[in-house]
Formats: sequence, structure tokens, C-alpha cells
Amino acid sequence: MSEEVAPRDPRVRLIDATVKLLAEDGPSAIKARSIAAEAGVSTMVVYHHFGGIPELVGAVIDHGFTGLERAFASLPATEDPVADLFTMALAVREIARANPHLYDLMFGLSTRATYRPAPDEAIRRSGHSEAFRAAYAHLTAACQRLVDSDEIGTYDARTVAAGLWSTTHGYISLELADHFLEFDDPVRSIMLPTGVVFTVGLGGDPGRVRASFDEAMRRHAASVR
Repeated sequence: MSEEVAPRDPRVRLIDATVKLLAEDGPSAIKARSIAAEAGVSTMVVYHHFGGIPELVGAVIDHGFTGLERAFASLPATEDPVADLFTMALAVREIARANPHLYDLMFGLSTRATYRPAPDEAIRRSGHSEAFRAAYAHLTAACQRLVDSDEIGTYDARTVAAGLWSTTHGYISLELADHFLEFDDPVRSIMLPTGVVFTVGLGGDPGRVRASFDEAMRRHAASVR
């Protein structure tokens, strides 16, 4: 007799169903009835496990940042912190391209006022969830290694991280909105040069910075084969 497989946690099924519907139909698909049908449960299960759509949306956002944290954690820290940081930026881009609507939801770029979660007071003060902070901590740690390496000028790692975060997400948001269709390879034509300018602006040596970015491109190409 074959072993019976235990059914998945209904919360996980609902989160997975929401992520799938987002990928296929965008934020308009975030409806209790549609999500419940995709998950194979009754609509009441949504309210039983999450309280409502706002709380489910919050869990989906956390799911997205948990995936980003795992992607960052899988990347090795090497003796080239500039290459490490650009490799992280490329990982974010891959995640965004895999499910643009989830990415938009994670970063508040989609219209979801009806579904905005009501965070607890600690999260409201910080503006971010624990899942976000866990992912972002990898970026801050990598930026601290860059600062400690003396590859750039004297900067606080948090400032470098915020600047890189802003630059990366600005590029990704524009690419997802089809602003770079005239470029055959927007990563090499725009994302890479922008990263070089950003890092050289921090005091990095132009030649070494370009070599690091080329190394990151090689790593990324090897990882997606």
C-alpha cells in the first residue's frame, strides 16, 4: 500500500494560489472566491486562516520577500564585493521577471488600496515586515563588506545599500514597464553601466569596477544555464 501524502497547510495553498493568480491575471485576480477556487477550498477558509484579503496579501508579500532572502542566501560571499552586489541585483531582476505582478505587490507598485494590510505597530513604525528585513540584511551585509574592503570612499554601509537598492529597483521597474524595448540587451546597455557609474561615484576604481561587473555577468550566465 502506498503512503498517503498529507494535504498541504491551507495557508500555504492559499498563498500559492494567490501567487499563481497574480502571475496569470495580475492584481485584479485578488478576490477571495477566485483564490479559494484555485486552492480547492471554500471561500470561508480564506477568512478562517487569514481574517480577510488584506491579511492574505500581507502573507503573499512576505512570501515574496522570503523567496528573495533565500535567493540572496544562496549566493556566496567572495573576495570581490562589487561583483557580489551586482550578482544580487541580477538575482532581484530574475525574481521580478518571473512574476512581475508579485514584484509590483512587494514594492507597492500595483494598485491595491482595497487590500492594503493593517500592520502591527512595530511594522508600521519601521515600514517593513520581518521578511523584508531578513532579505535586506543580506544586502546591508554585502555593502558592509564593500565598505570594509577599502574599494570605495568612506561611506556608511546603510547609505550604500539604500542607494544600490534604489538604483536596482528603479531600473527593474522601468524594464518591466517596457521602457527599454529599443535595446537588444538592456542589462548590458543600461543596468550594468548604471551600476558602474554608481560604484565609481562612491570612489571605486573604474577599471576594477568594470571587471567586477563583468565577473558578475559571468556568474549570472552560469547560474541560469
